[in-house]
Amino acid sequence: METMKFFGHYLAALCLSWAGTAYAQDTPQTNLPRVKLSAGMHLIDAQLAQTPDQRTIGLMFRKDMPQHEGMLFVFEQPSGLCFWMKNTLLPLTAAFVTDEGVIVNLADMKPQTTDAHCAAKPVRYVLEMNQGWFAKRGIKAGSKLGGPPFDGRK
Repeated sequence: METMKFFGHYLAALCLSWAGTAYAQDTPQTNLPRVKLSAGMHLIDAQLAQTPDQRTIGLMFRKDMPQHEGMLFVFEQPSGLCFWMKNTLLPLTAAFVTDEGVIVNLADMKPQTTDAHCAAKPVRYVLEMNQGWFAKRGIKAGSKLGGPPFDGRK
């Protein structure tokens, strides 16, 4: 009888775990740490996606994002990063950024696609903003971003 009771509790816990995972997989992540960045005279309030799970979810399932906000993806070391837009509802532009804050290239990304958008050379950072944000401000490859990740004040 105790074995059945244990198995029942185990099964209930397992189902709750799966339900929690399913719920987490289709809701936007919130409460990520933030950092203030600058692009020339323009200020950005960026959420930091620093762990593998945070980077995997990214901006998925968001229905809107204020114009001055974005998400900075932080990786352990520079590499040839590629991003896609599966389960991402907003059109975004990805800026692939060096350790020094220099934008290597920009990629406009269509919502809910699995097209790969890759860095032109190894980078450690990717900043996603609403599509058109960089273009409207004249920010392009070669422009420099400022803020703690890029100036040694981590």
